[in-house]
Amino acid sequence: MAGLMRRDVFEMPEPFRRLLEGDAETSWPRVEEYRDGDTLVVRAELPGIDPDKDVELTVANDMLHLRAERREKTEHKDKSGYRSEFRYGSFSRTVPLPKGCKDEDIAAAYRDGVLEVRVPVGEPPDQSASRKIPVSRG
Repeated sequence: MAGLMRRDVFEMPEPFRRLLEGDAETSWPRVEEYRDGDTLVVRAELPGIDPDKDVELTVANDMLHLRAERREKTEHKDKSGYRSEFRYGSFSRTVPLPKGCKDEDIAAAYRDGVLEVRVPVGEPPDQSASRKIPVSRG
């Protein structure tokens, strides 16, 4: 009986399955962010999308904005009937960029359903260093 119940959970629509599995707070897709040396790496699970049409990445005010939309439809026809399923939704995420990041060198790649954004991070400006400010006459 436990095997049957577990199989039924997987056949439920995703929002209900996530609720039963205790994962209702997690929205699609999952995103991770970590440092790889002098690079901030942001990875997002985006299976089944076309990155050329369905993903928008922008940078403004030291923030990386990721927006994605999924539209997926499957159809199955046979002599006993017709079945159609669709799944759609949009998502956006904003990631603060660290001080010293190089916006012009940000690169993004999509492979095997994962979007990876790499943000080169230089040394942050030294806030404790003093700088002489010239004073002009007149």
